[in-house]
Formats: sequence, structure tokens, C-alpha cells
Amino acid sequence: MKNFYTNNCLLKLLLISTVYFIYTGTAYAQPELPPRTITAVATQPIDFGKFVVTGNGTITVNYDGTRSATGGVIVIPSSIVQPAIFEIKLCQGREVTITYDPFVYINGDNGGSLKLNVGDTEKGPSGSHFPVTSDCNFITTLRVGGTLEVTGGSPTGIYTGSFSIDFTQE
Repeated sequence: MKNFYTNNCLLKLLLISTVYFIYTGTAYAQPELPPRTITAVATQPIDFGKFVVTGNGTITVNYDGTRSATGGVIVIPSSIVQPAIFEIKLCQGREVTITYDPFVYINGDNGGSLKLNVGDTEKGPSGSHFPVTSDCNFITTLRVGGTLEVTGGSPTGIYTGSFSIDFTQE
């Protein structure tokens, strides 16, 4: 009988010790990080507006929507100008690194192509990173500008194309 009582006490002590260690292990665990899902949606294309070409030059739309031109490019003031806009949704406490190719070529509807130098963004150039400081339901806006290199012999028309930005969360 004494052996049964000793084994029963040891079993209870072992069970209590196990529960205690499991409890202390979870009590001191680090908090779980927010979800690592990121979404990025292009919501507005870059638009340089209307302009006239009399020779080689450039036309720039900054990320804040201001426009300027050099050389043989003359802007038409009444046309709509806008930077590209991306909306990023990511939980707070994370950082996003943006990377993109420095340039792409866009094609005209009447032939020809123009070189589009991408950037800068309101968060900096390619390789920049920025923190997300709000909750998981807040959208961070990223505005992107660019510069078109125009040659005097470029055909008149509407030029379209695309560029991509990689958003990497850290």
C-alpha cells in the first residue's frame, strides 16, 4: 500500500511540474508579429499631359504633380498632369523597400518610342525603404514621377507603356 501511495504522489508531482513548465513557457513567449501580407495596387497612371515638340528635350512630372520641360519641349498649360499612384496595404511595424528599373520605353500609336526615366517617388529613389506606422487596414499612398526623353523626330500621337515597382516587406 505504501508503494502505491508513493507512486501516486510522484505521479501528481510530475503532473504538477509539467503543467507549471508549460505555463511558464507560454507566459514568457514573445508576442506574435502582425501578418506579413502586403498588397500594392496601381490606382493612377502617370500622365505628362499634352505638349509640343520642336526639338530634342525632356518633360518631367514630379511625384507631387508639378511639371517642367527642357529643350524643344513646350507644355500646354491647360492639360491634365498627374504622377503615378500606388496604394500599399501592410500592417504596422513593417518596412517596405521599393525597387524599380531606372527606365522603360513607351510606344506611340503612330510608331516611335520614348524613353521614360522612372522616379523619384515621395519615399525616395529605387532602393529606398519606409516604415508603415498605422494599422493593417490603413492604406499608404506612394506617388511616383518620371521624365520623358523626347527627340525632335518623334511621331505625333499618344504614347503608352508601363513600368513596374517591386514592394518588398521587411
